[in-house]
Amino acid sequence: MEQKIIIAGGSGFLGNALYQYYTAKGVLVKILTRNPKKADDVYWDGKTLGAWKNELENATALINLAGKSVNCRYNKANKRAILSSRIDSTAILGSAVRACEVPPAYWFNSSTATIYQHTNGDAPANTEKEGKIGSDFSMNIAKDWEAVFNRQVTPNTKKVVLRTAIVYGKDGGAFPVVWQLAKRGLCSPQAGGQQWVSWIHEIDFCKAIDYIMAKEATGIFNICAPNPITNKTFNEVLAKYAQPIIKLPQPKWLLQIGAIFIKTEVELILKSRKVYPANLLALGFKFDYENVEDAIANISLKNR
Repeated sequence: MEQKIIIAGGSGFLGNALYQYYTAKGVLVKILTRNPKKADDVYWDGKTLGAWKNELENATALINLAGKSVNCRYNKANKRAILSSRIDSTAILGSAVRACEVPPAYWFNSSTATIYQHTNGDAPANTEKEGKIGSDFSMNIAKDWEAVFNRQVTPNTKKVVLRTAIVYGKDGGAFPVVWQLAKRGLCSPQAGGQQWVSWIHEIDFCKAIDYIMAKEATGIFNICAPNPITNKTFNEVLAKYAQPIIKLPQPKWLLQIGAIFIKTEVELILKSRKVYPANLLALGFKFDYENVEDAIANISLKNR
């Protein structure tokens, strides 16, 4: 039987990475999106059942990436949209899976490595079993997101929570913007640079999902490289490849002002995320890019 992957909310960077990965393997991929543009796009609104639910029949896997980007100002309207877009899409996908005669074999639902508390200094990295989860806006969003997913009863569909760190890739996400800023001199430690950065290369992101499915595993997985680095180290490696004429300082007060102008939140830079993929490594997964220098070297060559 032909393999079929359904990606909900898959019109962005990660959806495109998965689309390219699976179509290169000869797998049929369908994208559930509010703005269909390609032949493999299928309309959905992320809230109500429609004809799109038929795509889930006999699917190899459903991968839910739906949710408003957190790269925005956290005003009341955006906070509501960030939460509702995640809760509504996950709940309606649960209804669609239960309505299938032959439901997807797997359901991967996005979460985020931001669910873990800010990690200071040499404190141990957060694993799936021993990670420290706290309570602020970002953490509570992640907890609510996982809670609604866990409430979905799908006896014939294996379920996986993807606690994904920052994904670096050449065609989208954070890296192309960071790369252009670095070439203009903004590749110095940000607010001192002691905050931890957990990350993963886009190839390893795609391979990890495929590997979990091949191993028939379920549960929670930290989707990140096994070597978190400090912001200072990240920017040192970035500067090595970007080679700016001058490196400009980036104190916290300047970042806070800049965040207002570009309509984002400084938390996205300043939160210390130190996460370790214990469950993925326990399965025997091998990363193509374990170290950030190898990842940046690979991606930066494609962004020059």
